[in-house]
Amino acid sequence: MPWPRLAGALALAGLWALSTSAPDAAHASSNTVIPVETLRATGALPAHIAGVFEMPRNFEQTDAGQYFVFDRRGHAVYTVSGDSARKIIEIGAEPGRILDPSAFDMDPRDGTFVVADAPGQHERIQVFTANGSRLAGFTLPGRELPRITFETFVLNGVGTLQFTGDRLLLNQPDRGALITEMMTDGTPVRTFGSLRATGHEGDPGVHMAFNSGFPLVDPKGGYYFVFAAGPPMFRKYDASGQVIFERHIEGPEIDEYLGALPTTWSRQKQTDGTLIPLVTPAVRAAGVDRQGRLWVSLMQPVTYVYDTTGDKIREVQFRGADIIAPNSLFFTRDGRVLVTPGCYEFSAHDSNR
Repeated sequence: MPWPRLAGALALAGLWALSTSAPDAAHASSNTVIPVETLRATGALPAHIAGVFEMPRNFEQTDAGQYFVFDRRGHAVYTVSGDSARKIIEIGAEPGRILDPSAFDMDPRDGTFVVADAPGQHERIQVFTANGSRLAGFTLPGRELPRITFETFVLNGVGTLQFTGDRLLLNQPDRGALITEMMTDGTPVRTFGSLRATGHEGDPGVHMAFNSGFPLVDPKGGYYFVFAAGPPMFRKYDASGQVIFERHIEGPEIDEYLGALPTTWSRQKQTDGTLIPLVTPAVRAAGVDRQGRLWVSLMQPVTYVYDTTGDKIREVQFRGADIIAPNSLFFTRDGRVLVTPGCYEFSAHDSNR
């Protein structure tokens, strides 16, 4: 049963380091005007539970009904059952705890989950059972980077990842590809997805930033990769890693974003003196529902939905106590979408059908 609606939603903004150009081979998605549809919350975590979390970054549920909340600012992972929340991962640098975490994902089949963190600026990924016992973990080699963040978002390092139960998908453009696939012990399996041309190949920091984004598993087979800035676009890959199609993300919100896009970007100095380019994104979050449809949430509080051929079929806004700009999307087996901030639940079905 859905929880009562939580009064008050958080409005969070973030930055991702991303792209200003797209290959000529990309096809534009449909320009048909689609009215924006409002999805109203069907439930949310009760206020006395939601108030426990300092900054919930992911709200997910197993197929059996167990809820998980990744509290990034609290350096913790919780499970929620009935009328209570239980912390199963605590703050700490030692194995089995997390420190300066950046990303979370869960396998809905059995509740095993992964967390990326960075104790001592060493990027680490750990795998846990549904009750919080550590199964595996490894440190990413040669990646000792200060964590650059803005609110809930990590601008460099492992800011996004996907977990399939026995594989991890990361975006590591500095490795020469959009998607890196690894075993849960850190053993590389493959890389796929060619980097796109950016016009900034002579500036490695900017070029890598423009090839950052969201690697996503399609439950119907294959993968998506969503570039999150300028002009935003996405690619669909088959199971072998071969590109199937490429689409621009278009709409009035994107027009406004592109019109304000600069040609140079300010840089933030790291502790070692290196300068990191800060590029304002257009895309805040992305996910694939159980039917293989891609949902792309913009920095503005509008989410575009694309069918399995890459055509835009819906534009939606999420409304809890107010309009929500999602920073994570999770799709349940019974057709709901779980959203942070606010830990809300919505029906993912088109209310007009």
